[in-house]
Amino acid sequence: MVEFSWDVRSPLERALVAGPYGAHGDAGVSLTEIRDFDLVQVMARRGKAAEMATAAKGHFGVAAPETPKAVRTADATLIWSGPDQFFVLSKGGRHGMGALAPGFSGSASLSDQSHARVLISISGAKARMMLAKLSSIDLHAEAFPAGAAAATSMDHTSVTLWRGNDRTDGQAVFNVLVFATFAESLWHTMLDSAAEYGIEIAYSEDLA
Repeated sequence: MVEFSWDVRSPLERALVAGPYGAHGDAGVSLTEIRDFDLVQVMARRGKAAEMATAAKGHFGVAAPETPKAVRTADATLIWSGPDQFFVLSKGGRHGMGALAPGFSGSASLSDQSHARVLISISGAKARMMLAKLSSIDLHAEAFPAGAAAATSMDHTSVTLWRGNDRTDGQAVFNVLVFATFAESLWHTMLDSAAEYGIEIAYSEDLA
């Protein structure tokens, strides 16, 4: 029998070229693909939303989001993805399918989305201006504070968007989860939208 193994590759491997792009000078936008993460969608079974919430509080030590927001724990981020459902974003397998299944076996269905989504972190002084070209959501700091989240669309592509903690320089950080099959198209759209501001492109294995 021939032995083989799958090479895990980012859907943006061909499209992402690290370094500066667009207008010269100080980059107004930073685009960073986050790689090698665990992403599990937790969805309450019919009539089990309260039980799922109890299971989430027991596992994570915090309440899972019931409204459009993202909640950070010491080693995971819980992101609202719709009524009675949320994503668990983490690294290292501690909150992967195997770790979550026992606690949620009676209250929720789990779906491993680790290789089905691409995670892009967006920051910089012109980040909101770039995002305003792609999304109708008001991203002003008062309307969309740190921890706010939305299931929305960018350039007709469905995404999950949330605001993380600010950078050390005070700039806001926005995170986007997009289906892998649409990631390259949305990436090029982001590049086109931010080119006038100058872009710093990178990839990382560190969650924001």
